[in-house]
Amino acid sequence: MSSMSYLHILERYQDHRGAIAELLASLVTGIAEHRAVDDPASLQGEVHALAERYPFLDMVYTLDAQGIQTSDNMVNQGKALARTGVGADRSQRPYFRLARGTQEVVVTEPYLSATGHNLCLSAALELRDATGRARGYLVLDADLAEIVAFLLGDRERRRFQPVFKAVYSLIVAGLLAVVGVLLAFSVQELGALLPGADGGSDRALHLKPFGVIIFLTLSLAIFDLAKTILEEEVLTHKDIFRHSSTRRTITRFIAAILIAVSIESLLLMFKAALGEGEGILPAVAMMLTVVGLLLGLGVYVYLGSRAEVTLLSWQKRREEPFPAASPAAPARHPEAPGPAAPRPERALTE
Repeated sequence: MSSMSYLHILERYQDHRGAIAELLASLVTGIAEHRAVDDPASLQGEVHALAERYPFLDMVYTLDAQGIQTSDNMVNQGKALARTGVGADRSQRPYFRLARGTQEVVVTEPYLSATGHNLCLSAALELRDATGRARGYLVLDADLAEIVAFLLGDRERRRFQPVFKAVYSLIVAGLLAVVGVLLAFSVQELGALLPGADGGSDRALHLKPFGVIIFLTLSLAIFDLAKTILEEEVLTHKDIFRHSSTRRTITRFIAAILIAVSIESLLLMFKAALGEGEGILPAVAMMLTVVGLLLGLGVYVYLGSRAEVTLLSWQKRREEPFPAASPAAPARHPEAPGPAAPRPERALTE
């Protein structure tokens, strides 16, 4: 359960970009005052209060009408970001170019922050005085990964990620230790097959290879399980809000069990063919179990994928705006003259 990659962050942004834009616009609108351009310190208390309630907030600063920064960066106290910036030319930044000449809050697309070196969004608003003259701009920067976690309610779980990773790492270490013991047993069984070794009777010697295969099969299944846990829970990010991630983990786990049980059932059948007739019924029962697990896994994967497709299509329909009703044409008085016919353009030769 590592941190979200840029790809996961951008996917979540595409899913919730409307809610993200509305949230940032409401924050900027709540603290926007034209006097902030002349007295940026008046916003310091409001910015700190917002940062405590909305921890994804990185910094707030003001620009003049030409895009020159007129205040220091009012930074979230919990983040190590640059606090200076007065005099910096922001006239070519996307938020300034979008906000210039508009009276609404504009929100940029995600970009790599020059101060925090993370994906962020900027919301900007042109500040006007009572006469309507542009006095400057108020800009708010937000961490994209943190705002996604805030909207999904995932912040508290992320705090426990180091604990989860440590526990999973201990479990993986224990499983790998068991794999090492099983491999040692298989090597010991192989040593008994070497010429000159005391392997017992001929019948016991013939069954030794099956013991080696059993140890190797168990070690393979346990190692595959440890590898799956290490990849899914420690090394890579697992999106618990997507059904496909949980379905992938269960599929890999059941697949490892299927391989191990299938090999064990085949070994029992081979032993029965060599004279161990009492093992044929358990072998058949294990093979039927494999078939049942495989059918159940197929049904689970099919139903899970269908449910996810249905859920995603429903969310997409819900987010689509309702079509705007076209304005009705005004009623014309019966005696009123109709619209004048368009006059033909004169020929170029005239």
